[in-house]
Amino acid sequence: MTSHTVLLDLDGTLTDSRPGIVACYHAALRSLGHEPDPAIDLTFVIGPPPEEIMPQVLARYGDDRSLEAVALYREHYAQGGLFQNSVYDGIPEALAALAEAGCVLYVATAKRTVFARRILDHFGLSPAFRRIYGSEPGGALDRKGDLIAHILANEPIAPEGTIMVGDRHHDISGARQNGLPAIGVAWGYGGPEELERAGADRIAGSPADLAAAVSYLRRT
Repeated sequence: MTSHTVLLDLDGTLTDSRPGIVACYHAALRSLGHEPDPAIDLTFVIGPPPEEIMPQVLARYGDDRSLEAVALYREHYAQGGLFQNSVYDGIPEALAALAEAGCVLYVATAKRTVFARRILDHFGLSPAFRRIYGSEPGGALDRKGDLIAHILANEPIAPEGTIMVGDRHHDISGARQNGLPAIGVAWGYGGPEELERAGADRIAGSPADLAAAVSYLRRT
């Protein structure tokens, strides 16, 4: 087979990062003087950049200090929240299967690049990827479509030979903005219905299904 490029999201695709992310949102709220409501499901915060989603979190508490809250969130996250995280079962094997099939792998995450590298190094996954791309201070690459465009402009890859893999509608819409096919992963935070509504070309039910989904799109 000829070489193919696969861009993979991080949170909800490679790792289950919900415990650390939710804990750091709660810590940011406490730092602002609020007591987090445990009945509020914060799964919706995973995927979008904190700058985009924090106003929705604060609105429940009648607070508009988004910039301060984001800074506090990132402070708590850097201090250890990023490691309240685990690799999904089957992901190392799925990455190995993709590499064996001739795919070149990149990470494409809305998470800050520095955090993504620390997480992937911590779990020993970094060697699987040619390069790790994430967002940068200033917000220029916070949106997935902009990040994918940046990768395409800076790597020797072409849209017609590239597939995006992720668990949220942002991953699918970002791929669409750049003319890429997209695979949604059902084990993450969006779920099959969200991914289908967003227009995913294929849904992988488990990490064991990922290589087959990529192979299918390579043939179409």
